[in-house]
Amino acid sequence: MISYRNHIKVVLDFVVAFLLMTLLSPILIIVTIGLYFVNDGSPFFFQLRPGQNEKIFSIIKFKTMTDKRDAQGKLLPDSERLTRLGKLVRKSSVDELPQLLNVLKGDMSIVGPRPLLPEYLPLYTKHQARRHEVRPGITGWAQVNGRNAISWEEKFNFDVWYVENQSLTLDLKILLLTIKKVFAREGVNQTGEATTTPFKGSL
Repeated sequence: MISYRNHIKVVLDFVVAFLLMTLLSPILIIVTIGLYFVNDGSPFFFQLRPGQNEKIFSIIKFKTMTDKRDAQGKLLPDSERLTRLGKLVRKSSVDELPQLLNVLKGDMSIVGPRPLLPEYLPLYTKHQARRHEVRPGITGWAQVNGRNAISWEEKFNFDVWYVENQSLTLDLKILLLTIKKVFAREGVNQTGEATTTPFKGSL
């Protein structure tokens, strides 16, 4: 039996990702060149993330921070490594666009829970771990309901709600709200943080 989650969504993701890569190629090229010079030849950021069923894959994003370190060799805080161009790229959410390649590869979806760090896996409650029942997305229900401006617990509750209510209508609603959020530049950072604070487990 054909289902939206396992069949239709997979096809739509590939088609939409391919069309967006084609339409946005001028922006992707310009940003790549700009970040190449700002980041000393390193415009992209690769990092391992858990996907559907906690399968690890390599996510690709535009690199918005330098690799500057202190005298002890430790990376400086995010706020000190975030470049002027990187800040603009992050605020406009353009840093997420290279993940369209992850969608074409089948590691990600256009809409779904955001893929987080592998070290968070043992920290999830059984309820929170349900976010891995579907493919992670470039945008998701948590992103249009606060993004980095809400708590980790709130994010995970939104993620699980999405897993339980996934549908074409909901995905279209999330995409429309994402466009609105991007233009309004809402919820990019937590208060007082350049990005967001690490997840340390629920109390």
